[in-house]
Amino acid sequence: MSSPAKRAENSPVTATPRFDFLDLRAQFGTIRDEVMQAVAQVFESQYFILGPEVKLLEDEVAAKLGAKFAVGCASGTDALILSLLAAGIGRGDEVITTPFSFIATAGAIAYVGAKPVFVDIDPVTYNLDPALLEAAITPDTRAIMPVHLFGLPADMDPIMAVARSHDLVIIEDAAQAIGSRYGGRYTGTFGEYGCFSFFPSKNLGGAGDGGMITTNDAGLAERLQMLRVHGSQKKYFHDMIGTNSRLHALQAAVLRVKLRHLDAWQQGRQNRAERYRRLFESAGLSSFITAPPQPPAKFEHVYNQFTIRSPRRDDLKAFLQAAGVPSEIYYPLCIHLQKAFAYLGHRAGEFPESEKASREVLSLPVYPELPDAQQDRVVQAISDFRAAV
Repeated sequence: MSSPAKRAENSPVTATPRFDFLDLRAQFGTIRDEVMQAVAQVFESQYFILGPEVKLLEDEVAAKLGAKFAVGCASGTDALILSLLAAGIGRGDEVITTPFSFIATAGAIAYVGAKPVFVDIDPVTYNLDPALLEAAITPDTRAIMPVHLFGLPADMDPIMAVARSHDLVIIEDAAQAIGSRYGGRYTGTFGEYGCFSFFPSKNLGGAGDGGMITTNDAGLAERLQMLRVHGSQKKYFHDMIGTNSRLHALQAAVLRVKLRHLDAWQQGRQNRAERYRRLFESAGLSSFITAPPQPPAKFEHVYNQFTIRSPRRDDLKAFLQAAGVPSEIYYPLCIHLQKAFAYLGHRAGEFPESEKASREVLSLPVYPELPDAQQDRVVQAISDFRAAV
């Protein structure tokens, strides 16, 4: 018997053209004039690196999130690295984090010479399970790096309680979660450092790479500002070893325009997510696939990804692809099993919830401008898959 995906290749639905997982052109079309005007002003100024445009973005992001300071940098990965460096974390230190994330989370820890120590995830939220933190702490533990994965805040109250009881630094990886809130407070403002990415696919995405770090400590903000320019406050005088991680003024100009629309876009993503839930329910799919539940009132999800899970994920993805319906897997292999981290000596089975998630998760299109008709096609294709298996 042929597989559902193979049968789909010969079914009528394949005649419908494929659409994009994320259509950034749709977003750009709504703000084209604003963006082009902002970019033109930067070209007129010829001030491309840091400068007033970046400072304005930093102030606006800090004000938006309720942080005292924000420091722009070259990428979300650099935001993590600079935060670790500013915290004085390096060789011989351990940082606790999740094995179910983009590799930059643990990669930044390894990059500064520290050891990533993994704890498993909660299977519902995909974020690290706070109940497992205490057992992972050793005399070498210096920090905890929670990830607000897919746009859903990690459970920060118990995480903060553990950190404070052991005098540990908190570095929030909020790369996918700008605008999300936990208990009414924005993610990225709980710990000593909050790290954000402006990669184009993020909810607040630039026209290339970019990142930012939030902090409520003036001394840490000054240290981060120095680290991003080779450890310098005064030109050609260097107080510490830093790096080149400066945010481009063109990126800042684009992001300042987009920041004004972030709340509306966030509401659009939440509306798309809620519509998926209604469509799944009406199609009788709730018992066939597991969709992200409506989060408790304390957690505000901003849906950088809308991630379902299925024990037949790979067959489902192939079926959707044959039907012209896009989907993505975040992430197909846990960090502890990546070849780059083989030196840590981890084996399959050590973090069962993370590993199970990596076999079952599948993200569906969920951007604000997603047309109803395309969202309907996603749900219909999943229904077709159910009928074919």
